[in-house]
This record gives sequence, C-alpha cells and structure tokens, in this order.
Amino acid sequence: MDCRLGTNDDLRQVCAALHAAGIKILFDGVFNHVGRGFWAFKDVQEKRWDSPYKDWFHISFDGNTNYNDGFWYEAWEGCNELVKLNLQNPAVKNYLFDVVRGWVRDYDIDGLRLDVAYCLDLGFLAELRGLADSIKPEFALVGETLHGDYNRWMNDHACHSVTNYECYKGLYSSFNTGNMHEISYSLNRQFGSEQWCLYTGKHLLSFVDNHDVTRIATILTDKGCLRPIYGLLFGMPGVPSVYYGSEWGMEGDKRNGDPTLRPAVEKPEENDLTAWIAALAHAHTGSKALCRGSYRNVLVQPKQLIFERYADGERVLVAINADGNPFDAHFDAAAAARWTSSQAPTTISAAAARWNRTAATSGNVSDNTI
Repeated sequence: MDCRLGTNDDLRQVCAALHAAGIKILFDGVFNHVGRGFWAFKDVQEKRWDSPYKDWFHISFDGNTNYNDGFWYEAWEGCNELVKLNLQNPAVKNYLFDVVRGWVRDYDIDGLRLDVAYCLDLGFLAELRGLADSIKPEFALVGETLHGDYNRWMNDHACHSVTNYECYKGLYSSFNTGNMHEISYSLNRQFGSEQWCLYTGKHLLSFVDNHDVTRIATILTDKGCLRPIYGLLFGMPGVPSVYYGSEWGMEGDKRNGDPTLRPAVEKPEENDLTAWIAALAHAHTGSKALCRGSYRNVLVQPKQLIFERYADGERVLVAINADGNPFDAHFDAAAAARWTSSQAPTTISAAAARWNRTAATSGNVSDNTI
C-alpha cells in the first residue's frame, strides 16, 4: 500500500464500503515488471551474482545500462526504470500468487486488471487463471491488450476479458471523420454472427478513453457528439468502462504528458453528461440484450448507425445520429425513425420513433416485431 494514499486499514474500509454499495473491486496487478526500488532488485544491486534473487530477473553480468549498475537487465519496452520479472521462475510465480491470495484475504477483492497483459508469459497467465478460478467464485481477470488477436490473451486458460483498443480507435474516429462504417465494420468483425467473426459471445472491456490516451472530450472535434458516443459505448457489445472525470467532460491531452490525464480531483462534478451516462448505465444493467445479446448491423450511413442487440426474446435497437440535422431512417424491420436536434430520447414501441442526435435509443421488442 502506497502510504501517500493512506493505510491498509483505510483501504479495507474503502473496500468494505464499496462492497456494501454493490460495487465489485479489481486491483491493478502489475506482474510484468517492478521498479528499480523493488526489494529483490535492490538485493541484486548489492550482492550481484551472489544474490538469491538474480534469477528473478533477466540479467546479464556481461553488460550494463544507463544506470551503471554493472549489469544489464531486460526492461519493459526499453524503459530501464521498469525491470522485467522472470515469470517462468517458480519463486517469482509463488511470490506473486501469494500477493493475490493476500489481497483476497485482506480486502476481499473480486478480480484483477492485469497491466500490459500482452507482455505476460502465457504459461504464467494460465497458472494465474487457475488460481483465479479456485480462489473465489467469479474472480475476474481483465487484461490490458492493444492490438492483434485478443483470443490469445482471452480464453479459458488466460483472461476472462481484455481491453478493446480496436474499437476505441473506431469510436472516436467514426465521429471525427463522419464515417460510421468504420466502427460498424469493427463491431461486426468482432461480434457478428458470421463464422469468421472473432469474439462473438465474449465480453471485451469497452472504453472511449482511459489513463493512457487523450480524454474523449478533448479528442472529439464536435463536442456535441459526447452524448452519442457514450450512447454507442453502452449500446455496443462488451463491458462499458468510464474513466474518472470523463463522466462530466474533463479534458486532457496525451501530448501534454500523463499527469494531464490523471489530475487530482477534490470532488466529483455533476452535469447533464453525468446524468446521461447514469441513465445509460441503468438501461444497460437492466437489459439482457445489451449485456450479452447478439449484434447485427441494421443501417449504416456516414453519420448514422442503427444496430440490433438480441437475447432471450428481448430485442434492442441502438440508434446513433452524429449529425445535428434530422435524419429519416428506413430499414428492414418495416419501421421508420426520425432523429432531430431537439427531441429527447424515445423508446421504440411502434413503427416509428423520434430521436435526438445525442441519443442511443433502445426498445424492448418481443415476438420479432417493432
């Protein structure tokens, strides 16, 4: 526990309060690397080849680094401040697994967010999954991944879920370029019904920003699209994630450094955007179709997108209009919808509905009718 954030007892109280409010807790598991101040690495600096911990890292005593330790070590992506752990070493694995057991025992956590999961040894990841499956019911592993085939890190022997960076880019880019074909292609490629679709039935972590990228309120060229992009986030397949501060439109540019993205906040703010996101979260958690339903593109235009989510007799249409102008949509469900720049979101219950451009509108449909 970082003493700047309080004591272990403080953390226990926070975890207990979160659980009492029905909120699950995931700790950030940074298992790929440690800082140069980590106790085992400092022992190697002191004792060099006589240290019992020298094999905890990837070290060569025939080289050196810019820190002039008298030995070379593998670092995370060339950043010598972060020393890569040898995750094939049984002692290292036992140490890390004991840490996880201690977190569950002391704080009753419900899972881990795995930092740079794309760098983790797959054998280590499989053993960690075995621990997760045995340590607590529904203990979740959510891995940080960037590109490539996410199935490599998301399967029965690895993470339960991973970060969906492919759709992150498509989300803001589709709005900025007026090209909803980009995100609709990615969503169907990932979650559609065709045999070649990649992640159908799986639940990736979806987001419009996080601690490593420019805030969505900064990167969107049209700030009027904040509401529809969150509507799309909560309507698409996956587990929607909202980064602190972004729920009220906090800005931050990655080009100005990471501290810009991670400011201290004295207290949360509330505005129309926070109310909108709260409504979306309520709709999402109450809908089987939105939580785990299938995905089908219904209508795709440069600035408009309608798709269907379906599960267990519940059908939801999600409609996005990224244009301030009204748009008449006609699609194969024999229904029509009109979006305007003045109307509030409306639930589909008949053949037509009127939507604000800022709305993701859903309707529960049975008997395959709208």
